[in-house]
Amino acid sequence: MKLLTPHHWEDYELIDSGDFEKLERFGKYVVRRPEPQALWQKTDTDEEWKRMADAVFYKDKKSDDRGEWNYKKEMPSQWNVSYSYKEMKLMMRLGLTSFKHVGIFPEQSENWNYIYDSVKQLPEKKVLNLFAYTGGASLAASSAGAEVTHVDSVKQVVTWSRENMKLSGLSNIRWIVDDALKFVRREVKRERKYNGIILDPPAYGRGPDGEKWILEENIYDLLSCCREILADKNSFLVMNLYSMGLSALVAKTLANQVFGKPREEECGEIFVGDKAGKSLPLGVFYRMKR
Repeated sequence: MKLLTPHHWEDYELIDSGDFEKLERFGKYVVRRPEPQALWQKTDTDEEWKRMADAVFYKDKKSDDRGEWNYKKEMPSQWNVSYSYKEMKLMMRLGLTSFKHVGIFPEQSENWNYIYDSVKQLPEKKVLNLFAYTGGASLAASSAGAEVTHVDSVKQVVTWSRENMKLSGLSNIRWIVDDALKFVRREVKRERKYNGIILDPPAYGRGPDGEKWILEENIYDLLSCCREILADKNSFLVMNLYSMGLSALVAKTLANQVFGKPREEECGEIFVGDKAGKSLPLGVFYRMKR
């Protein structure tokens, strides 16, 4: 078991966490938003949080996942942040969404580094990114020279990803708006092969045609399809699980049963530490190489 935490960010930090909230800096701006796993108390006072925050997210009482932002006049609706690792130089556009997201999951940067290093070592470089969101992992693979297929069910998010590709000066990414499970089933029939597969599935979701995704019900089927299209040698898999209650051992056991024993593997928790030293868990991961 391994603990992963970001090490290469200049444009991100977790300032404080607690009382089911987190206070984060993205570039020049500080945002305050809900965090269900921050069960402890804040270190800084609420007055300090109010002073520091440029934008605050308020949940809609009628919805579990939607809300609105209240922000200071000088806070822009969109801004950019950068991320660097070795020769990888990424630029990503952020924005305040009604789902409390801002456009990146900064804790995933350690997986971006892993993807970049893994692609660099491959003789063939075809990578599939499923549930790809705004494309951090796609950009990492592209930066290392991969031919990337980027799949997400939300058209607006894919458009956002294309903006990030252009901001980062990259190309060679194929954009697909589709349900991830339906897409990989078709790839199995086409007998396509990939040298890397990245899975970042939500706990719940909807495809573009209303397809219902429930992680616990669909993940085995999805992995079984991925087994058919992942190259037997010189390949890698990265999987994240966010559903509360699912452990890294669940991810490892699933992957081992579906793919068999790999050449290399690791699993564990991803976390970010705040300035007071409190560790905020933000999902589990499994990574392997064949």
